[in-house]
Amino acid sequence: MVEKLIDKIKKHLETIDNKKLINNLFIILILGIILLIIANIFIENRNSNVKTNLESATVEGKLEAMEVDYGVLLEKKLEDILSQLKGVENVRVMITLEDTVEKIPAFNTTKNNETTNEIDAHGGTREIIRDDMTIQVVTNSEGGMIVLKEIKPKVKGVIVVAQGAEDIEVKEMLYEAVKTVLGISGNRVEVYSSK
Repeated sequence: MVEKLIDKIKKHLETIDNKKLINNLFIILILGIILLIIANIFIENRNSNVKTNLESATVEGKLEAMEVDYGVLLEKKLEDILSQLKGVENVRVMITLEDTVEKIPAFNTTKNNETTNEIDAHGGTREIIRDDMTIQVVTNSEGGMIVLKEIKPKVKGVIVVAQGAEDIEVKEMLYEAVKTVLGISGNRVEVYSSK
C-alpha cells in the first residue's frame, strides 16, 4: 500500500515541470520559515510574561507570608501546645494584635559640616556654617533592605475555645498557659468550652 502511494507521488512529480516544482517548494519553505519566526516571537513573549508573573507572585507571597503570618504563627503554636495538656481536645485560638511587625532598616548616614570665616576690607567678619546630611537605606545583593531589628506587635487579646474547658481545672490550666506563653495579663485572655 505504501509502495503504491510512493509510485503515485513519483509519477505526479515526473509530470510536473521542474521549474514550477522548485518555485512551489521555495514558496512553501519561505512560508514555513515565516510561521516559525512568528510562533517563536509569541512563545517568547508568553514565556517571559509567565516567568515575570511567577517571579513577582513568589516575591509578593514571601513578603506577605513573612509580615502577615506572625499572628497566625502564634495561633498555631499556641493551639499545638495547648492541645498537649491533659483533658484538652480540639483547641482553637484567636489572637488579636495591636499592630503589624515593624522593621527597622539599616541606614548609611553621611554628615558634612563646613564652617567658613570671612573678613571683609572694612574689618567686618562673617561666619558661614553649612550642614549637610545624606541618609540611604542599605540593601542586600537581591535589592531588599537589610533589617537591623524587627519589633513584634503586642498581643491585644486571646480567645481559646477547647473541648474539656468546661472542667474548671482544665479551664484554669489553659488560662494560665496562655498568660505565661504570651506574657500578657489575665484580663486579655478568655477561655471557653466548645460544643
